[in-house]
Amino acid sequence: MSALELTLVGADVLRPGGVDASGEIAIGGGLIQSGTVGRRIDLTGYRVMPGIIDCHGDGFERHLAPRRGAMKQMVEGVIAAEAEVAANGITTAVLAQFISWEGGLRGPEFAAQVFESIKIARARVVTDVVPQLRFEVHLLDAYERLPTQIAEWGVQYVVFNDHLPHDKLAAGKKPPRLTGQALKAGRNPDVHWQMLKDMHAAKSEVPAALDQLAATLAAEGVRLGSHDDQTAEDRKIWRARGARISEFPETLEAAEAARGGGDHVILGSPNVVRGGSHKGNASALDLTAMGLCDALASDYHYPSPRRAALMLAKSGLLSVEQAWALVSDGPARVLGLKDRGRLEAGKRADLVILDADDRVAATLSGGRVSYMSGDVAARFLG
Repeated sequence: MSALELTLVGADVLRPGGVDASGEIAIGGGLIQSGTVGRRIDLTGYRVMPGIIDCHGDGFERHLAPRRGAMKQMVEGVIAAEAEVAANGITTAVLAQFISWEGGLRGPEFAAQVFESIKIARARVVTDVVPQLRFEVHLLDAYERLPTQIAEWGVQYVVFNDHLPHDKLAAGKKPPRLTGQALKAGRNPDVHWQMLKDMHAAKSEVPAALDQLAATLAAEGVRLGSHDDQTAEDRKIWRARGARISEFPETLEAAEAARGGGDHVILGSPNVVRGGSHKGNASALDLTAMGLCDALASDYHYPSPRRAALMLAKSGLLSVEQAWALVSDGPARVLGLKDRGRLEAGKRADLVILDADDRVAATLSGGRVSYMSGDVAARFLG
């Protein structure tokens, strides 16, 4: 389907400076245009917002592996996931895939299939789907070949994770979820337990390996971030490696350190919606209120960015343009996407149309319809 050529009139349009009541917005050639273009569509009663840019989401996993061994056509899973993100107003979706010692859906073999499927699916979907690699830093055997793989997969965004239960391992205690985790990975629990102990014992080798890997990736223009920072020192170390994005800092200290160092902070929109972290970490709502958030991500729940932004605006904590910027302009800046995030002439025609109940009525990505439902369809079809 080619990009639409039309002018939307009568809707409340969210501009960078605020709401343009009963405004007008023209799109053509996949971009927002100045003046009037093509057929006029009356959207009185609707709101037109910048398309949501989701800078970290792993909810797509449910489509790629709905049941163990059930999904053989993984490209179809990516296409199904794209339909879900579009239905939630997302026009750019970062799909966060692990490469981890945890194996199974987070193992290197599965990740390779995911990244290859994303490459194929990108040409078949309307939403801009962007691959992100979440790399478990204690997987030392993967370091040597990883830069080559990242280049082959077209991954331009890597985030470093450490989910080893160090406290338990240091005390010689088995983690409570060890058996279930081993079985999901297809490993004998005793073998899995020994693997964890071996990785923990080799932890002194990780910093130097990380320094070299981060330098190699940064030299190739890959965007780098860290995940679940806990202390100011954590953030300082990652910043020195060129990882200037702090995903989901777990403490106020880490978030303040990121902001003080000029780094980007991504928080989870489900945390905002539910009013706190499900793991007992720092509240994204509190951090956002303190000005310590650049972008809200879907994390594991695609409806949450829209809901979080509207909740922040309705509560009066932020203006509507400030709140919505956390899911549009803010993520664009974090990801270095200068061509989107605002409803301005010359930008990509990425927009979401909300009905009177703030439900997603339609989503356009690059001026093409990725989702449309209900009464708004009749207005477009005429």
